[in-house]
Formats: sequence, C-alpha cells, structure tokens
Amino acid sequence: MSDKPFDIKERSYNFSKEIIQFVGQSQFDRIYYSLFDQVLRSGTSIGANVEEGKSGSSKKDFRNFYVISLKSANETKYWLKLIKETKVSKVPEEKQLELITEAGELSKIIASIIINLDRN
Repeated sequence: MSDKPFDIKERSYNFSKEIIQFVGQSQFDRIYYSLFDQVLRSGTSIGANVEEGKSGSSKKDFRNFYVISLKSANETKYWLKLIKETKVSKVPEEKQLELITEAGELSKIIASIIINLDRN
C-alpha cells in the first residue's frame, strides 16, 4: 500500500514542496535557468489550480481549474524528463525518476476526476 495521501489536494501540495526542493538542490548552470524555472512554475501550478478548483463557483469553474492542473502536470513531466535526460541536474537520477513518476500519477488522477465530472 502506498504511503501517499489519497486526497489530491494534499498530494499535489506535497508534490509542489518536492519540486521546490528539487530545484533548490539542482545546482545548475545559468544557461539552464529557464528549464528549472519552467519546472518550478508548472510543478507548483498543479496544486495551486486544484486548490482554486475546490473553491470554484460552479461545476464548470471547478472543471476548468482541473483541466489547467492536468496541463501543468503533463508539462511538469515533460520538463523533468528533459532535465533528467540532458543530465543538467546534480540531484540523483533516482529522485528525478520518482518526480517523473509522481507527475504522471497526478496527471492520471486529475484526468480521472475530469472524466468523472463529464459523466455526471
């Protein structure tokens, strides 16, 4: 059984913290700043949009924030894979793979929430 929280709000918040720590520990050259800035923005955007969606004024508003969150999760996975494969981070590859996996799992969970919303 996974020790990850069941609640998407808490799980995406924890992921945001891990992304902040990842960027802080990466010790990258200035030339790669934009890669790490992008992963920081998209990675923290997932939870921020989940949070905003929870306080949406309508079902449509709620859904729209989750769609943005899904896009951010997919974008984060892209940047993390690019960083890992170009070897521009000093963070161990195992940790990078964990983050890529978690971004993918968040994406699947959020997509499932959107699909269920559309069914109802």
